[in-house]
Amino acid sequence: MSKLYQTFRTRRMPKIYFAAFIIFFTIYGFTHYQSSKLPPGDPNNAGLILPDGFEALAVVDSLPGFARHLAVNANGDIYVKTRLHARNDGYGNIAMRDTDNDGKADIITPFNKYESSQYGTAMKIHNGYLYYSSNLIVYRQKLEPGKLVPEGKIDTIVWDMPPSHSHQTKPIAFDGRGYMYVGWGLGSDVCTNGRPGAMGAGKADPEIPGEGCPGMIDHGGIWKFSESKLNQKQEQGKRVATGMRSIVGMDWDKTTNALYAVVHGRDNFRMLWPGMYSPWESAVLPSEELFKIHDGIDGGWPYYYYDHIRGKKYLNPEYGGDKVKEGNGAKLTKPVMGFPGHFAPNDILFYKGNQLPARYKKGAFVVLHGSTIRQPYPQAGYFVAFVPMEGGKVTGPWEVFANGFAKNPILTANSAGYRPMGITEGPDGSLYISETEKGKIWRVMYKGDKAKFGPAQLAKMVTEKNTAANIKDPDPIKDDLDRGKPVVASAVYSMYCAACHQRDGKGDNSRFPPLNESEWVNGDKNRLISVVLNGLSGPIKVKGQDYNDPMPAHGSFLSDDQIAEVLTYIRSNWGNTSSAVTKDEVAAMRKATTK
Repeated sequence: MSKLYQTFRTRRMPKIYFAAFIIFFTIYGFTHYQSSKLPPGDPNNAGLILPDGFEALAVVDSLPGFARHLAVNANGDIYVKTRLHARNDGYGNIAMRDTDNDGKADIITPFNKYESSQYGTAMKIHNGYLYYSSNLIVYRQKLEPGKLVPEGKIDTIVWDMPPSHSHQTKPIAFDGRGYMYVGWGLGSDVCTNGRPGAMGAGKADPEIPGEGCPGMIDHGGIWKFSESKLNQKQEQGKRVATGMRSIVGMDWDKTTNALYAVVHGRDNFRMLWPGMYSPWESAVLPSEELFKIHDGIDGGWPYYYYDHIRGKKYLNPEYGGDKVKEGNGAKLTKPVMGFPGHFAPNDILFYKGNQLPARYKKGAFVVLHGSTIRQPYPQAGYFVAFVPMEGGKVTGPWEVFANGFAKNPILTANSAGYRPMGITEGPDGSLYISETEKGKIWRVMYKGDKAKFGPAQLAKMVTEKNTAANIKDPDPIKDDLDRGKPVVASAVYSMYCAACHQRDGKGDNSRFPPLNESEWVNGDKNRLISVVLNGLSGPIKVKGQDYNDPMPAHGSFLSDDQIAEVLTYIRSNWGNTSSAVTKDEVAAMRKATTK
């Protein structure tokens, strides 16, 4: 460096030029040094389809208990929230370390046993602490330099009252000013009893919270808490957002100094309103929403839904809507971006590093876990999107950043292979992506020329968006998987059961249990009839796995003949060989259980 300086002096170059050269040399050198230190990607990018210049490797192929969200420490240690504690010997978290810098985790250590359903989700590192959540509680633990697994006491930061339900996921985000934001979903599709044609509880646009959906009084929104005060109850926080059904991913964008959240829309237009919505409309609507959160924002749910095709909020039919009525929807805050229905956005990340091309610092990555209820069309989602933004405003259509997690076409959620879940950033700017079905973790790196990254490098991702069955809008006729096929399934099952238990009776490996070779299907016939007639709530175990989503009662809208038909169909398919159910047996059970 001294010789370099002497050269500049000999040639009498101004000091400002010398300083500029040094800055350039430092940046250039660091960039190339960093790139040279990145491990090689796996063959075929570990299955992922990425823009040109990117490589991916599998940090780990599978984890016991699978995976929800994840975080990476400043030294590269990875922390993962376990999806199914029981399959991880009861442990809720997993810590991983790469000791030889090949990108692969060679130390994998489960830690901390605590109660949680599979909806416990958060995993964040903030100010030297590891924050994570069950479906009811947000915890915190001090990370110690050099130690992979935190050994100190577990602090309870925020806790929720049981019982739990499917949308109590407790995602978290930090604003850098000492506050933490916590999502509080509501375990309902649209605040009804689940019967077709049933009206929603309360009235739309309530001026007093108690006049609307009762659950919205203390659910369906985002609350703000101190990030360090212990044992905070919900009432000690401040509600900053409402009208949001299920919030699984949140992140704070330092550029716009604002909180952003991805929100799941409602389901089952066709099943609940068959005379109003076509199968195609029910598959692509309503929109999944990306919101920029401001104090007092109202997303409109359960009274309204967003139609990304028409760019408007409409009244839900449960509150008097007819696909045309807008009510007061125009007064609600529109989402920053609307994704097609049932894509299931489960995480969001605003990139802060320097490894990736600069364009990825202007926008948000969104992980789309994938649909379960799009039949008779292929299931969709199952990829990572990028939303280009500047100043908090979208500057173009959403893009496909990573695909290839699932095998197309995806007929049922349980046959997808992998379902991406969480995304985070490593200290060197690499991206890490988790998935829920096997617990695979990918590391995505950029090794191309950042200065030349542009449309040519994105061309194949544009093709993915327009042609991949799990991403493109399905053609109403050509993409109907049942078109031209003989009807072999039960009509009742196809309409009322397949959305949850899937076309093949195997459930979705997550919320809804399998029916194939199930002890509930092949066991006590009267118990099975009662479940269909009267519904079922509370945790159950099916084939060794716990499930906690309620099943609505079907007895009020299905006849004895229909229930007998569908149960006979279920008990004689997918490996089940049990006896038929008669309408007389259903009638007797209906009489015995009717109050």
